[in-house]
Amino acid sequence: MDNFLPDDYDVPTDNKYIKFQAGDNRFRILSKPIIGWEDWLDKKPHRFHMTDKPAKPFDPKKPIKHFWAMVAWNYDAGKLQILEITQTGIQKKIKALAQDADWGDPQNYDIKVTKSGSGMETEYEVKPVPHKPIGDDVMIARDSTVVDLEQLFTGGDPFNPEPIVGNKPPF
Repeated sequence: MDNFLPDDYDVPTDNKYIKFQAGDNRFRILSKPIIGWEDWLDKKPHRFHMTDKPAKPFDPKKPIKHFWAMVAWNYDAGKLQILEITQTGIQKKIKALAQDADWGDPQNYDIKVTKSGSGMETEYEVKPVPHKPIGDDVMIARDSTVVDLEQLFTGGDPFNPEPIVGNKPPF
C-alpha cells in the first residue's frame, strides 16, 4: 500500500503523561509533587496517600510502588503533562538535587533523564540543566491550564477536575 499515508506520518495521541523514551528526556517540573502509593488492578492504577498504603497489593506478583506525580513541561512533546516517577533511583537523584545548595528547587531548572536499556536492564541517568527562566510558551501553558493532581487519588481526570472550591490554585 504505497503512499496510503505520508512516510513521516504518526498517529496523534493526546497523552497526558510523560513516558520516558530511550535517550534523553528533558522536562521542567512546574509544581510540587504529590506523593503516595500506586497499585494496579485490571490495567488501571489505584493511588493511595502516603498514610493509606494498602497492606498487600491487588496482584501478589506486582509490588505496590511509591510514586511522585507533578505537573511538568515535556520539551519533546511541547506541552504540559503529568510526570509520574516510580523509579527509586530517579526519586533519590531529584531529592538530592533539591537538597543541594547549588541546585535547590527543581522548578528552577530543567532536568534531563537519559534512559538506556530495556526490561530488567533499563537504566536511568539524571542530570540537571543549568538554571534559566522558563520560556514564555511554558509560562502561558502553566498559567492557563488547570491541573488538579489530587484527582489521581480518586480516579478522576487531573486535566478536567471536579469544580474547584474556594481559592485553590490550579496546581
